[in-house]
Amino acid sequence: MADGGDFYSRDRPRDPDPELEEDRPRGGGPEDPHRRGNWPVWAIVLAVIAAFVVLTVIFG
Repeated sequence: MADGGDFYSRDRPRDPDPELEEDRPRGGGPEDPHRRGNWPVWAIVLAVIAAFVVLTVIFG
């Protein structure tokens, strides 16, 4: 098995070109990520509150 230095030295230029883009950019992700939002959380919270109110009125 090759050591770590040998593994990372393969497929890389000796003198990297500063104008060359990274083939595996770090972090970030897309500029405008698709988000679901937090409406499912609010729906669950409202359902619990509604159940509490209904049960309080019925058994109150």
